[in-house]
Amino acid sequence: EEDVVESGGGSVQPGGSLRLSCTATLTYYTKNSMAWFRQAPGKEREGVASIYDSGKAFYTDSVKGRFTISQGNGGKTAYLDMANLKPEDTGRYYCAVCWSMLAGPPRAGICKYWGQGTQVTVSS
Repeated sequence: EEDVVESGGGSVQPGGSLRLSCTATLTYYTKNSMAWFRQAPGKEREGVASIYDSGKAFYTDSVKGRFTISQGNGGKTAYLDMANLKPEDTGRYYCAVCWSMLAGPPRAGICKYWGQGTQVTVSS
């Protein structure tokens, strides 16, 4: 049974750092990337970062230079290291496993299985 589980959220002050982790347990589904999305209250879900099995990574413009996505455990785990956090980074962060023929920024439409999300709150 396919399962995606996130961990590592929390509350930090502006300028702080957090590391999110995501572990995917897949029996039938074949993925070639993992991605992080976030959704703030009253806003649409947006893609944050994606990483392909090849190691190629993509970021949304607002997090470039501050967030780093990486993978481990043979591609079964994805990490999102977030630094210099801002209040606008607040939201629920979701991890997803995805497959596409062309590597590119995170897109919800190519992702099959999703985690329940982990809350990140940036506030002074």
